[in-house]
Amino acid sequence: MGGPWQPPGTCLLLVLLLALPMLRVRATHPDCSVVLYFQEQEAECLEIIRSESQTPAPPGQQGCLTEWDGVSCWSALPVGQSRAVACPEILHVFKKSKVLIRRNCTESGWSFPSPPYYNACELEAIGSNNDTEAKKGYFVTMKVLYTCGYSTSLAALLLAIGIFSCFRKLHCTRNSIHIHFFTSFILRGAAVFIKDAVLFSDESIDHCTMSTVNCKAAIAFFQYSVLANFYWLLVEGMYLQTLLLLTFTSDKRYIWWYILIGWGVPMLTVCVWVVTRLQYDNHGCWDDYTSLYWWVIKAPILLAIFVNFLIFLNVTRMLAQKIRSPDISKNYKQQYMRLTKSTLLLIPLFGVHYVVFALFPEHIGVDARLYFELVLGSYQGFLVALLYCFLNGEVQAEIKRNWGKWQSSMESNVFNLATQDFTA
Repeated sequence: MGGPWQPPGTCLLLVLLLALPMLRVRATHPDCSVVLYFQEQEAECLEIIRSESQTPAPPGQQGCLTEWDGVSCWSALPVGQSRAVACPEILHVFKKSKVLIRRNCTESGWSFPSPPYYNACELEAIGSNNDTEAKKGYFVTMKVLYTCGYSTSLAALLLAIGIFSCFRKLHCTRNSIHIHFFTSFILRGAAVFIKDAVLFSDESIDHCTMSTVNCKAAIAFFQYSVLANFYWLLVEGMYLQTLLLLTFTSDKRYIWWYILIGWGVPMLTVCVWVVTRLQYDNHGCWDDYTSLYWWVIKAPILLAIFVNFLIFLNVTRMLAQKIRSPDISKNYKQQYMRLTKSTLLLIPLFGVHYVVFALFPEHIGVDARLYFELVLGSYQGFLVALLYCFLNGEVQAEIKRNWGKWQSSMESNVFNLATQDFTA
C-alpha cells in the first residue's frame, strides 16, 4: 500500500515488446495498434487532468488527483476510497479477463495496483522466438520478391515506352493509351520504393509516432499512383469496348477524355482525401488503413474494378457474337480471335483478384493479400509490357523491318568503304 506509485514504464514497454511481434501479421498497419490505443487513452486522461486543474478543489478536502499510470486512467478519489479498472481491451493482445485491478487512495497518494498488471492481464498466446524469426524472414523474403518484381517491371516498361516512342509507325491512339498505362505502372513502382525509403529506411525512427510532411507526401503520392493505375486499367477496358462498338475505327477525340479519366479522377480523389485527412484525421503518416477516411480512396478503386469487370463481361459477349456471325469475314474473325485471347490474358490485369479481398476486413487473409498485392502485383507491369509490346505482332514486324533496314544500311556502308579503298 506504501507511498505514491510511479508509472510502470518498464511494464508497459514489456507488454508492447511482447505484443508487437504477434500483431505484425494480424493487420494492415498492426505495429502501431497498441501504441495508438495507449496514446488515445493517455490523451483522454490528460484532458481530464487539465480540466481538473482549472477547477479548484473544495477547501479542506483531501484526496488523490486523476492520474495516468502508463496503462490506465485513475479518476480522482477522496482519501480512504478505492477504485477498480479492468485490463485494457485490445483485440488479439489481452485475453478477456474478469479480474479487476484496484488502487486505494491514501494520505500519501495512490497505492500500488493490486494485483499487478502482469498478473491480472494475461496476454494472448504468442509464438515462440523461432516463429517470430520465421515471420521476420518471411517478410524479408517478401520484400526481396516485390523489389525484384518492380525492378523488372520498371525496366520492361521503360523499354516498351521507348519502342512505342521511337518508331513512327507505332504512333496511334491505341499505343498512346498503352504508354499512359505503362507510365501509371512506372509511377506505382517508383511510389513503392519512395514509400519504403521514407517510412522504413531508418529503423531508429518510431514509425507509429512519425508524422512528417515527407512521409505524408510519400503516402499521398503512393495512393495517387495506385488510383492512376486502376483508372488507366479502366481506360484500357473502355478503349477495347470502343474499338468493338466502332468496328475497329479509332477516334482521336476520345483521347482527351481518356486522359481526364486516367489522370484527372485520381488527382481529384487524392486531393479530396488529403483535405479530409488534414481537417479530420491529421495524425501519423496517413498509412493507417483502419481509418474510415480510407474509403475516400478505396471506394473509387472498387468502382473502377466493378466497371472494368462489367466491361470485361460485355466485351467477351460482343466478341463471342461477332466470331459466330456468318456475316463477318475470315480476316475480321482472326482479329476478333486475337482480341479474345488478349482479353482472356487481361483477366488478372482487370483487378479481378482485388475484388476477393476488397470487401473483407484488412486483418483477414493478410498473408494471401500480401502475396497477391505485393509479389504478383509487382510483376503486373512486366506482364503488361510483355502483352502489349513485346508479344505484339505489329511491334515485332516494325522492329524486324527497321533491323533489316539498319543491316542493309551497314552492309551498304561497308561495301562503299571497301570500293573506295580498292579504287584508291
